[in-house]
Amino acid sequence: METSNTNKPPRAPGRRQKAAAIMQILEDLYPETPIPLTHQDPYTLLIAVLLSAQCTDERVNKVTPHLFALADNPAAMHAQSVAAIEDIIRPCGLAPRKAQAIWELSGILLEKHEGEVPQSFPALEALPGVGHKTASVVMSQAFGVPAFPVDTHIHRLAERWGLSDGKNVEKTEKDLKSLFPKDKWNKLHLQIIFFGRQYCPARGHKREACPICKLYARP
Repeated sequence: METSNTNKPPRAPGRRQKAAAIMQILEDLYPETPIPLTHQDPYTLLIAVLLSAQCTDERVNKVTPHLFALADNPAAMHAQSVAAIEDIIRPCGLAPRKAQAIWELSGILLEKHEGEVPQSFPALEALPGVGHKTASVVMSQAFGVPAFPVDTHIHRLAERWGLSDGKNVEKTEKDLKSLFPKDKWNKLHLQIIFFGRQYCPARGHKREACPICKLYARP
């Protein structure tokens, strides 16, 4: 006698199928993805991203107008004292270290790159205060090079949605790059950030009210 399979629960979608569905939800919610950090060019974006480490974009956007009124290019910035830079950026946190990095990298841009922000990962990551995530943001948002910057928010959501095992940000970046089309990486990075802020916070998250988690979150 054959056993009926009608009562079996539906099979959970695989990672690639889940990723495609999540990508469509994000596209429906955020068809436009304005860059959240106020800037005028690759240099001011680089400085804004550096300041955003352990600081909110909102606070950075309040500080950078004052900083860029003082200096908005490598020559003008390197002509300032580290103390003057530090005084302005103090609300962003880690001000001594960030001010020193801003002053030093501005000098390096003048000395080695003719005052321009380099368009390569190795050159960017060689600058003081610039790690892989910061370089990825600049490469993707300033130069349009496909990259998938993974901050703590994207790392958290990728694990929550079962798209990565969440061991570290390097593994999460590799997993996301393997799941999503390369030409979508730059936009998806921002879409996930926007979604996390609106629907999927670290604390006080309501799974049943989240458009993605109610369908695809880990059990």
